[in-house]
Amino acid sequence: MRNIVKSTKKIVSKIKDINGKVLMPAIAATIYTLSNSYMPVFAADNTGSGTDAVTKPLENLKTLIIAIIGAVGLIILAKNVMEFAQAYQQQDSSTMNSALKGIVAGIMMAGISTVLTFLGF
Repeated sequence: MRNIVKSTKKIVSKIKDINGKVLMPAIAATIYTLSNSYMPVFAADNTGSGTDAVTKPLENLKTLIIAIIGAVGLIILAKNVMEFAQAYQQQDSSTMNSALKGIVAGIMMAGISTVLTFLGF
């Protein structure tokens, strides 16, 4: 048992030596290099110099995704309103609770396009 403890202590001391002698200087050198090596970027102005070729498809994709989310939100909203009405007729409180959560989620999804437009996205 003592041999195991001694060998474990030797391994731990070697790891501490490696950590102090190799690992910390390597991390410090990496941080120093990354913080002091930068390259200025000369971006083109937006006067039709070709940046529209990159940004226009991304804008179209963003608009499409937001429209799909809004449409799915309306479908979820309509489904849960009908589910709530049916649960109200049957006086099923757990289904009414679930339907109300779905209605809130549908309203949030349907209104996301308006909120993102208001925020400037």
